[in-house]
Amino acid sequence: MSNMFCFQCEQTAGGKACTVSGVCGKNPEVSNKQDELTCALVGLARSAYGKETIKETDRVMLDGLFATITNVNFDAAKLEELISLANSEKERYGKAEDLAFDNLWNGDTDIVSLRSTLLLGIRGMAAYAYHAVNLGKEDKEVTAWLYKGMKAIGEEYSINEWLDILMEFGHINLKCMALLDEANTSAYGHPVPTKVTTIIEKGPFIVVSGHDLYDLKQLLEQTEGKGINVYTHGEMLPAHAYPELKKYPQLKGNFGTAWQNQQKEFEEVPGAFLFTTNCLMPPKPSYIDRVFTTAVVAYPGLVHIEEKGGKKDFTKVIEKAIELGGYSEDKIMTGINGGTELMTGFARNTVLSVADKVIDAVKAGAIKHFFLVGGCDGARPGRNYYTEFVEKSPKDTVILTLACGKYRFNDLNIGEIGGLPRIMDMGQCNDAYSAIQVAVALANAFECGVNDLPLTLVLSWYEQKAVCILLTLLALGIKNIYIGPTLPAFISSNVLGVLVEKFGLKPISTPEEDLKTILS
Repeated sequence: MSNMFCFQCEQTAGGKACTVSGVCGKNPEVSNKQDELTCALVGLARSAYGKETIKETDRVMLDGLFATITNVNFDAAKLEELISLANSEKERYGKAEDLAFDNLWNGDTDIVSLRSTLLLGIRGMAAYAYHAVNLGKEDKEVTAWLYKGMKAIGEEYSINEWLDILMEFGHINLKCMALLDEANTSAYGHPVPTKVTTIIEKGPFIVVSGHDLYDLKQLLEQTEGKGINVYTHGEMLPAHAYPELKKYPQLKGNFGTAWQNQQKEFEEVPGAFLFTTNCLMPPKPSYIDRVFTTAVVAYPGLVHIEEKGGKKDFTKVIEKAIELGGYSEDKIMTGINGGTELMTGFARNTVLSVADKVIDAVKAGAIKHFFLVGGCDGARPGRNYYTEFVEKSPKDTVILTLACGKYRFNDLNIGEIGGLPRIMDMGQCNDAYSAIQVAVALANAFECGVNDLPLTLVLSWYEQKAVCILLTLLALGIKNIYIGPTLPAFISSNVLGVLVEKFGLKPISTPEEDLKTILS
């Protein structure tokens, strides 16, 4: 019997499943606690579905789902607390059985595949809803669907019924992404194009990783006038483009590259690190004393910053940064390709404000094709495909990008078209809504469908938020999406066949071959 079973991320062992220990670093106890928590949340959904739920219950559902995403929670004790909370909340709404532990990943291969795809997508949507709730935004339909979806995880459906549920979920996730977009832009303004340096100035500093802009805002407020610089890391890079965040002078630049390089890039760094959401890797001894977690992120032995009354006190993080002192001289860090400057801030408001220029450039033949090259980055060999794809893309094409997959190429200088950079960073994975809105606006301008545009999506996936975005794209009828670097282990061959036949989903091959096919 296996010690654990997990196939939810792209780098899962052997491309099949982690059964002894997680490639991400979680041990069997943690993996099994996450499964137990998932089963408890199914029980909570069975109990509460169709009833008016209270905010405390909704928060347990959100926290529990978010805690099971890859690279979030490595602490069995914290997971046990969430299991207890789920069981306690269930009692408010009447008796219901948890999903039997053995039924989570077992059964007919195709049914397990479809059930798993829904579960992993729901986890991703819960993360988006979590960030929106932190900013006071909630959609009752989105919240209710978390219960509906989790209840469905414990039920039996035919393959066609599962496909219908997945498409319904894709549309609900679009609502959730719109909600988060509204939450971020109403709180911090619409992103504007912004140059971000990768040079770390001398003196004390804090590096903030993850996705939660509200945590970053609170830290910026608390570091004002204290001589401490703040740098983003990974998915937090787009924060530099929001007017209400960029106004803080101590928000200086971006530290390092994508999340999977942290164990190398954090080595003996004289600064403090704060993880606000997923992307944490097990810290190495050389820097474990300066890593802090908050929200649902947890790792045994790390100092955790709790929320009290809707606020967080980051004094311990600030004190550690002052104690460490930072670099004695400015340190030049570079992107993967050697660049020291990154651009971000090309969200929907910015791109649509110059839509007339873009449309004219297309009509004049200056822009022949758009590529959305984005998604999650990861450590598996073969991800250099995305760097080479961008490098080899013709000079009359535009690269839209989002999420941490952009670190493969966002420090490249591949020129401009009509004064617009050929690489436009639209933000976090959370900002896929922007890309969808831009595609819809272009389709309307050219009086055609999105699939008729000179636009191709070339996606990299790693964890569960990429799953919910893909389901939304498929639900919207967007076809011929290229996906890599490998296909999800939880997608069975028969389910893949359906997706290929119905949506034209394409595994990536080589940059040269794919570019040739797309542009022919």
